[in-house]
Amino acid sequence: MNPDEVVVIALTALSSVAFLLVTASGLAIIFGIMRIINMAHGEFLMLGAFTVVQVVRWGLSFWLGLVAAPLVVGAVGLLVERTLIRFLYGRRLEAILATWGVSLIIVQSMQDLYGPLTEGIAPPLGSVRIGGFSISQYSLVLIGFAVVMLITMYWIFMHTRYGVMARAASQLPEIAATMGVPSERINMLTFGLGAAITGLGGAMIAPLVGVVPTMGAGFIAQAFMTVVTGGPLMVTGTLASGALLGATNSVVSYFATAFLGQAALLIVAIIALRLFPDGISSGWKGRV
Repeated sequence: MNPDEVVVIALTALSSVAFLLVTASGLAIIFGIMRIINMAHGEFLMLGAFTVVQVVRWGLSFWLGLVAAPLVVGAVGLLVERTLIRFLYGRRLEAILATWGVSLIIVQSMQDLYGPLTEGIAPPLGSVRIGGFSISQYSLVLIGFAVVMLITMYWIFMHTRYGVMARAASQLPEIAATMGVPSERINMLTFGLGAAITGLGGAMIAPLVGVVPTMGAGFIAQAFMTVVTGGPLMVTGTLASGALLGATNSVVSYFATAFLGQAALLIVAIIALRLFPDGISSGWKGRV
């Protein structure tokens, strides 16, 4: 391989890692911190993608859609938490069934609104040439966005008063209550934040995938695989598993086929969980 091809492979791998991170980060908050198994995670991604589609249909900028998506999906998340999830904390089986029901309702509603056809959005930027190869500039934006998003999440949950209260309210609710932490409001905000980040992730991947009401089913398995393989540390664990799984998928897909790339991702996840049953970050120091 010549140096140009090596650079392209590396950037493609980083783009694949970034793709996994932006689709899994919202779930890392809802499942990693709140321990809620949100079966509607894929549908929250889909709502973010359709928000961008609608904004572009109105003749507005794609970048404006990136601003609108987390607001719309965050509002949906708050509604779901207030009407359903707040009664199910600590009741995992009921939460799984309830959020699965939410996912079915969202899919059917979007099919009624937009129909079953796949929508497409052209990537907002062109391509850049590296020797005899070309790579989408938007994939480079996606890499930068994933880095900024993880840094922001780390800062929120490690260096803000809200972050301390959010971790306390989910991990030690009784003690948090005696310390005056408004657990009900904090849990609501945390679920809404996870939904908003998921919506933003869906908006970011909209130019890279076909946007259709049933698209969420194609992402929820990868998102859960990334979060579970990452282990108990929400940010650093998700980053480690995303890097491992995304790079594996990208490299194998580059030299073989996309199907074998997905198969290799699954195999590596199984091996990682066999070696680290509690996740890659289970033995690391840190809180997020």
